[in-house]
Amino acid sequence: MASWVLSECCGLRPLPADFSRPTSRLQPLRRSLPCPAVRGVDFRRQICLGGRPPYRDWALRVSTPLRVATVEEEREGGEVNGKRVNGCEREVPKFDHGMPPPFGLAEIRAAIPKHCWVKDPWKSMSYVVRDVVAVFGLAAAAAYLNNWMVWPLYWAAQGTMFWALFVLGHDCGHGSFSSNPKLNSVVGHLLHSSILVPYHGWRISHRTHHQNHGHVENDESWHPLPEKLYRSLDSATRILRFTLPFPMLAYPLYLWSRSPGKKGSHFHPDSDLFLPKERKDVITSTACWSAMVAVLAGLTWKFGLVPMIKLYGIPYLIFVMWLDFVTYLHHHGHDEKLPWYRGKEWSYLRGGLTTLDRDYGWINNIHHDIGTHVIHHLFPQIPHYHLIEATEAAKPVLGKYYREPEKSGPLPFHLVGVLTKSMGSDRYVSDTGDVVYYQNDSQKNSFSQKNSD
Repeated sequence: MASWVLSECCGLRPLPADFSRPTSRLQPLRRSLPCPAVRGVDFRRQICLGGRPPYRDWALRVSTPLRVATVEEEREGGEVNGKRVNGCEREVPKFDHGMPPPFGLAEIRAAIPKHCWVKDPWKSMSYVVRDVVAVFGLAAAAAYLNNWMVWPLYWAAQGTMFWALFVLGHDCGHGSFSSNPKLNSVVGHLLHSSILVPYHGWRISHRTHHQNHGHVENDESWHPLPEKLYRSLDSATRILRFTLPFPMLAYPLYLWSRSPGKKGSHFHPDSDLFLPKERKDVITSTACWSAMVAVLAGLTWKFGLVPMIKLYGIPYLIFVMWLDFVTYLHHHGHDEKLPWYRGKEWSYLRGGLTTLDRDYGWINNIHHDIGTHVIHHLFPQIPHYHLIEATEAAKPVLGKYYREPEKSGPLPFHLVGVLTKSMGSDRYVSDTGDVVYYQNDSQKNSFSQKNSD
């Protein structure tokens, strides 16, 4: 038997006939345990020189390895290409992102340089000036040229700039724009109202999203549908939520009626979204939004409907698509399914670690590095111009809990495929369980078939 094991497992020639097996009262070999390598002995060299193999007590489960680890492999713990070299090659189990991390928020915070927390209002305002100048410059150029070869380029560029304005207003909502609440509120209202976003209404709901990120029931933005709720949706609602391009135009509807399973409006002060003390803030934002609608109506009356659709309407739709596209992909679409939590399994840290960084190529700088989303979710008070440095500093602490984004070309066309795949596979989560993952009907049927087999 020993000869067969050596021949088949290790590639060595059979034992000599006069090599007798020693007697032992120890228990027989257990197959469930690995075969550790004996270091310091070169068995192959002894056999090649004509010597006998060294004494082996098979009851002690000692054998030669399938291959001898190199010095580099020994230094790295014997792991090579995802396999462990310690007697018998085997695959290393995949890392489970749903397990509680071995670090805390304090350790991540300590790794981030202190200057990354400093808010510079002058620097923040310089980005506002840059974006506003770009918006008016693009509009003036398009109106002057008024050429159908120019308009599509204008729509793409201006819609992206509207999205950049939203990100700056988003920073005001988080307080990362400056340490002055009044400045944040004034700038936030001007930026968000100009693109038809109720500043305080959205700010409060977005705060709810950050405070409950990764929680199945309590999250606010693109949260998963439990299977029972998914089954109860009518066909029209399913199409609007899961069939492109409709989900990428959902933001205005979300502002008015929120997501399936939730009630309330970002414009109504008595909505479930808001506390009684926030009533005045919501009324103020709704009034500013209404004023912008009145301005647009006046411009439409003066210049005509078609010019306003070309100058403002289509760029607004492009902005909405950017917003839905980016916010969705920061919480969906990874090759390995992202965990979602309930009950005691959820924590602020574990929920924040379910978000994803994305690379948008040339767009990274235009939309103020919002793709560096993990650190932003954990510490939203860090200004956008420090997010990249803060992320690099935190990576050694985060380890495998940080998922490196796929590098983009000049434009992030690769993310369109990611979006399409995710929309088809990420439909609902189980009604039960405290750590759950997205699934769809085909995956569920496949799982049920395996269980029945």
